[in-house]
Amino acid sequence: MEKITKDMTIASVLKKDERTAPIFLSYGMHCLGCPISSGESLEAACAAHGVDVSEMVSKLNELFEQNQ
Repeated sequence: MEKITKDMTIASVLKKDERTAPIFLSYGMHCLGCPISSGESLEAACAAHGVDVSEMVSKLNELFEQNQ
């Protein structure tokens, strides 16, 4: 499976697996359905929310690896 990267959007990650939603929510990113989620990269979203993008990408990839 393709790895999650900081250049992907929240919407594209959610489209791959909706079970990623709790990870976003745990970082205070409640914009899962907002239009910005489909146009802003994970890196930009993390910067706006004061979140370490490398940490989030790592957690998202761990979830995908566990579910293969």
